[in-house]
Amino acid sequence: MSDQQKIQPTETKKAVGYPEVKPGMTIKVYQKIKEKNPKGEEKERIQVFEGMVLGRRHGMEKGATITVRKVSGGIGVEKIFPVYSSNIGKIEIIKTAKISQAKLGYLRTYKKRLKEKRATK
Repeated sequence: MSDQQKIQPTETKKAVGYPEVKPGMTIKVYQKIKEKNPKGEEKERIQVFEGMVLGRRHGMEKGATITVRKVSGGIGVEKIFPVYSSNIGKIEIIKTAKISQAKLGYLRTYKKRLKEKRATK
């Protein structure tokens, strides 16, 4: 097989501008939401969901998802976001916690704060 016939890898969202999201990171997810008003007109707005990533599923596949959890008014709220969806405007990393597990389901009942990693720029 010559160099010209080699298959080029497809461009992923990481190459487009999404950061590498890992469990333990506190992130902001900008989600595009379409609404209809009483007149029937469609309106698009951006809703921000800030919370800690509990886990990531399916790696770099098209169907990859991340589970993000936040506590709002004393009640825990979890959302599952498809990473490569066109409804995700952008993902911002706020801070990173020091963790030793891949899935952080225990944080649902954990009351202590996690240690923060030093930011490297």
